[in-house]
Amino acid sequence: MKIAIILLAAALGIAGHAAAFEGQTQPTAPAAQAAPAPAAEPGHIQVQHILIGFQGSVPGKNITRTLDEARKLAYELLDRAKKGENFDALVKQYTDDAHPGIYGMANKDVTPGPGEYPRGQMVPAFGDTGFPLKVGEIGISDHDLKKSPYGFHIVKRTK
Repeated sequence: MKIAIILLAAALGIAGHAAAFEGQTQPTAPAAQAAPAPAAEPGHIQVQHILIGFQGSVPGKNITRTLDEARKLAYELLDRAKKGENFDALVKQYTDDAHPGIYGMANKDVTPGPGEYPRGQMVPAFGDTGFPLKVGEIGISDHDLKKSPYGFHIVKRTK
């Protein structure tokens, strides 16, 4: 009989209470709370970015800074932008891409609108940084040979 009660309690999800049926008391764990679901990424975004390259990272550009100098500059610019400095002015002065560095992107499995690029046609780190941002937020993608081969991208979501 005790085995049947324990099995029934386990099947009903009250295994912690099974010991009580045997005349024993046993503490039970509090009910687990489900973690909030991550916010879904938008279908379409627009971002402006500053590309900070280094020697040999951007084809056709004669960039003389080292990888370490690029990293230092990128994080200085990220800090300045997050403190409210004019992002467009930073793009104009520092980017190793063309000013204004504004791109529209459509997320995976979303048809691009006019002037937008499919996320899969962009450097992976660019979309991976831009899509989770809220409008007005700024993030960075570090140099990575597979995800961000051209250098560091300081990305601000504008739409």
